[in-house]
Amino acid sequence: MGMKDQFQDKSEQWQEQARQKAQQAREKAQERGRQGEERGRPDDRVRDEETERMRLDREERDRLEQDYDV
Repeated sequence: MGMKDQFQDKSEQWQEQARQKAQQAREKAQERGRQGEERGRPDDRVRDEETERMRLDREERDRLEQDYDV
C-alpha cells in the first residue's frame, strides 16, 4: 500500500466520521426540538423576558441621556 492510498483511506475515514457526527447533531437537534414543543418552549419565554429587560434598560438610558442633553 502506497502513501497515496494511506492518505486516501485516512481522508475517507475522516469524511465518514464527519458524516456520522453531522447525523448525530441533526438527531440531537430534532430531539431538543421535540422536547421544547412538549415543554411549551420555556426557552422562548426566557428570551422574551431578557429582550423586554434589555428594551427597558435601553429606554431608561435614552431618557437619562436626554436629561443630560438639555
